[in-house]
Amino acid sequence: MSLFSKFKWVFSILLIFAIVLATNLVDKGNFDKLKYSIETIYKDRLVAKGLIFELSYLIQEKQIALLKSDSLFYQQQRLGVNDEIKELIAKFEKTELTIDEFEMFEDFRENVKEELELEKQFIDSGFENREQLLDQIYLLHDNLHELSKIQLSEGKRQMSMSQKTMDTIELFTQMEIIFLIVIAIIAQVIVLYKSSAKPNKLE
Repeated sequence: MSLFSKFKWVFSILLIFAIVLATNLVDKGNFDKLKYSIETIYKDRLVAKGLIFELSYLIQEKQIALLKSDSLFYQQQRLGVNDEIKELIAKFEKTELTIDEFEMFEDFRENVKEELELEKQFIDSGFENREQLLDQIYLLHDNLHELSKIQLSEGKRQMSMSQKTMDTIELFTQMEIIFLIVIAIIAQVIVLYKSSAKPNKLE
């Protein structure tokens, strides 16, 4: 085999290796994106949605107690409920927040502080003038509703990204299969060509 022929074979093998390596790197990148999207949907959307639900339940509990003028709630349960709300806020804070989500969450957190202050004033006043506190609780419900809408929107966006990544992976898989078939055909043609090119020793 001549030096030029050897060079062609080495170049062909290196080219095949480079193409296979490149497709593997692309596949790995796509799988990493898919993994990130799935983790994000769980950690930063489903978990956050659950926290919002729990916060809504606790805020509603406060609202019912206020509407019923439930003094027992304020004497025995209020501090425990407030501690739970603070704990849930701390957990929500650890999720990855979008810009809109962060701004709404900051509003909610500030409104919770205001609600706690109004609640204290309401108790100190002998459970008089509940309207301002009730308005503040309604505001908290609005904040949580907006946060819930953001979760839905972001969840849909992440699902769309996951679907696009899966489509890309499927496309590259099909391309790799076609590439391997083409390589196999080329290799077979080369082998058959070399066989037919060999001189017949009987002649």
